[in-house]
Amino acid sequence: MGLFSTATPSSTTLSSPAESTDGAYIAPDRNARAHCWAARDNFFACLERNNIVDSIREKEKADFVCGAENGDFGRECAKSWVTYFKQRRVMEYKKAQTLARLKKEGAEPMPDGMGPQGLDRRTQ
Repeated sequence: MGLFSTATPSSTTLSSPAESTDGAYIAPDRNARAHCWAARDNFFACLERNNIVDSIREKEKADFVCGAENGDFGRECAKSWVTYFKQRRVMEYKKAQTLARLKKEGAEPMPDGMGPQGLDRRTQ
């Protein structure tokens, strides 16, 4: 925990998921997922306060200013989830930047059904 961190230690962590009788890992329950998401949100809020978008590429800076929050995030979430959320954060940022640039250039949304094949089906 950092000196001014608002995170609290948790008794439930996903650092080593339990195995079922058939050898597969047991998925986290609702409570464990909520702890993971709270730790993720706390870490991402710290990154926002310190103007860090990519905590993977800017690992040293992120660890220096948000080390406690990142540690909580790593303890509360499965390793694959941590990687996924960090990469998704960068992707969402780039998407928002691209959409803002297109809007500034005067781009307009395409009418329904006019996009590439397959993209419309996700919303149906």
